[in-house]
Amino acid sequence: VQLQASGGGLVQAGGSLRLSCATSGSTFSSGYVAWFRQAPGKERDFVAAMRLIGSNTYYADSVKGRFTISRDNAKKTVYLQMNSLKPEDTAVYHCAASRTAILSTLRTERAYGNWGQGTQVTVSS
Repeated sequence: VQLQASGGGLVQAGGSLRLSCATSGSTFSSGYVAWFRQAPGKERDFVAAMRLIGSNTYYADSVKGRFTISRDNAKKTVYLQMNSLKPEDTAVYHCAASRTAILSTLRTERAYGNWGQGTQVTVSS
């Protein structure tokens, strides 16, 4: 499966952005799709994930209540709606997919074998 992320940009603190991750090629009927982010000089961190069967969602504590992961099956696209953005949300955001991730591994980078290119999100104070 190929992943293409888009929707990043520059926004003021308190603003909103919606990221999109378009999928193509073979698609997963099970497993997880997720968003990770990497700030300059830091490791790539888990942001949110969605189970493809049942659509359960999972969030990092730092974004819970502000970010929402969703998907449109007809468009084969996964979204990350980001509200109440803070300067510390500034990072390159990556979408990822995995057939084999499970509940205990879905927050780990190494559980995901398919990655899209990143999209830059910059939040000014």
